[in-house]
Amino acid sequence: MMNYMQFPDGKKKALTLSYDDGVQQDIRMIETLDKHGIKCTFNINGYSFEEDERSYAEGQIHRRMARREAIEVYSKAIENGHEVATHGYSHPFLDKIPSEMVAYEIVEDRKCLEEMFGNVIKGHAYPFGTTSDQVVETLRNCGVLYARTTVATKRFDIPTDWLRMPTTCHHNAPELMQLVDAFLNEPFRYPHSRLFYLWGHTYEFDTNNNWEVIEKFAEAIGNRDDVWYANNMQVYEYVEAYRALQFSSNGNVVYNPTAQTVWFSSGNVNVKVAPGETVKIR
Repeated sequence: MMNYMQFPDGKKKALTLSYDDGVQQDIRMIETLDKHGIKCTFNINGYSFEEDERSYAEGQIHRRMARREAIEVYSKAIENGHEVATHGYSHPFLDKIPSEMVAYEIVEDRKCLEEMFGNVIKGHAYPFGTTSDQVVETLRNCGVLYARTTVATKRFDIPTDWLRMPTTCHHNAPELMQLVDAFLNEPFRYPHSRLFYLWGHTYEFDTNNNWEVIEKFAEAIGNRDDVWYANNMQVYEYVEAYRALQFSSNGNVVYNPTAQTVWFSSGNVNVKVAPGETVKIR
């Protein structure tokens, strides 16, 4: 019998979101997501914050939060299961600057956000979606565990290269709701679990006057018993915990050396393995 990962509580579907830049429109986004039980990672540039509230010209859409506002908004979001991750201290093209400056951009952003929110931050989204082998290696040396690209696969695959994470699609993808329908309703031809990964910028909903896109998406895919809703780091940690399981040579016994409970299927049997537990499968 082959063993295949399941998500927490034996679920076979997971959803995660990733939104960039730390803009004021994130407030409305968080309210929408919380209403439907959906979790998101917000990727923020520490350099963009000011101590006091900003005054924006009438009609300006791209409005970054002030530091105090961001601390209040995202601290509450973190308490509700969302995540804050880096996005480059000053939002540069990381593949166009020296490795020393890449390291500065990542470490400074981490330092700023960790000071603001009092936790360890080791996730990232590439500014402009650009990267390179040199950038990836620098991020790895800076302690980054995962980094999101802007590649859209239109699939629901589990990431295999965490520092070049693709997405399922951007919220402006014409086939967004078709993908939602396939994710939720298409029969499983194979026993693999599915991950839907949506990304974008919340200011785009004001730019395009189409907040109904994310509202319709959240209404269709949220608050379901068969979907695990997680931020990016939770997905990373869970998948890595599954991959750390130790199986006997005949696959009949499994040991979980991690601090996370893991589920998987073995034939027609669903198996749950608690931290430090050894389980005989059959």
